[in-house]
Amino acid sequence: MTPIRTLVDRDQDKLKPSLPPGLRDLYDGDLHFRESPAERPFVFANFVSTLDGVVSYAIKGQATGSAISGSDTADRFIMGLLRASADAIMVGARTVHETGPQSLWTAESIYPDAKQLYAEYRINVLHKPPRPLLVVVSGSGKLELERAIFRVPEARTVVMTTPAGKDALTAAGAAKLPSVQIHTPDSSSGTIDPLAMLRLLHAQYGIQSLLHEGGPSLFGEFMAAQAVDELFLTLSPQIAGRTSDAMRPALIEGTEFMPECAPWFQLLSVKQSADHLYLRYQRTASLPKPVSAC
Repeated sequence: MTPIRTLVDRDQDKLKPSLPPGLRDLYDGDLHFRESPAERPFVFANFVSTLDGVVSYAIKGQATGSAISGSDTADRFIMGLLRASADAIMVGARTVHETGPQSLWTAESIYPDAKQLYAEYRINVLHKPPRPLLVVVSGSGKLELERAIFRVPEARTVVMTTPAGKDALTAAGAAKLPSVQIHTPDSSSGTIDPLAMLRLLHAQYGIQSLLHEGGPSLFGEFMAAQAVDELFLTLSPQIAGRTSDAMRPALIEGTEFMPECAPWFQLLSVKQSADHLYLRYQRTASLPKPVSAC
C-alpha cells in the first residue's frame, strides 16, 4: 500500500480508545468517534466518488466501488478500518446484489493484509465481538438467500423490510436460517423509516455505532432524516461522465434539498495516498426544517 499522509486533521475531540500503533502508523494518525446520540447509533458513512461525483458505473460486473477507486489499496484499508470500528454495517439490497455472493462485509475481507491489526483493535481495544452485525435493507424482501451473508453461521445478519417484504422472505425460507433475523420497522410512508431502523438497532441489539455503505437511494433517505453524523469520502482521480440515457448514480439519489434545507458538513480531516484523497466530514447542525416542508 502506498503510504497514507495526513494533510489536515481538525478532529480535536480526542476520545479513548484510540488506534493501536500498527493501525495508527498505516492511517497516519488516530481515529475517534463521538458518542452515539440519544436512543440511536452514531452513523458514519463511507463512499468513493469520481471527481465528477459518480459513485457507481452502474454496469454489470463493474458497479461496485472498486471500479471507481481503481481498487486503490489505501481506500480498501480505510474501508476495513471503518468496518472494524463499527458495531453494525448497513447496506441496501441493490448494494448486496452488486457485490460478489461470498462477500461478508468484514474488515479483513476488504483488506486482508491488516487482518490481525483489525482484530486486535476491534476485540482488545474496542471490546466488540469479532464481526459487526450486518443490516440489509430491502423493501421488497427480494434477496438471494444463497449468499454467504445469510448462510455463514458466524455472520449475523438483520434484514429490515416491509410487512410484504417479510412475507416474501418467509415464503423463501429466510425465517429458517439461524443467523438471520427479520424486522419490519415503520414503513407507513412507503419507505422504511431510517430513524425507526436506528432506534430498533439501538434498543434490541445495543448498536452504538453504524457504518452506512449505501447505496445512494438509501443514503439519501438517511440524509433527509438527519441521521448521518459523519461522512468518509474517497475522491478518486478519474472522470466517469453521464448521459441522459444512462444516468450514473451520485452520492445521493432520489432525494433533493432546497438551499434553505440542504445539510452542511464540516471538514475534519484530509488524507492522501498517491493521487487519491480521503476526506472526512462531520454534520454541522440539524436542518432548519424537515425536507417535507421545503
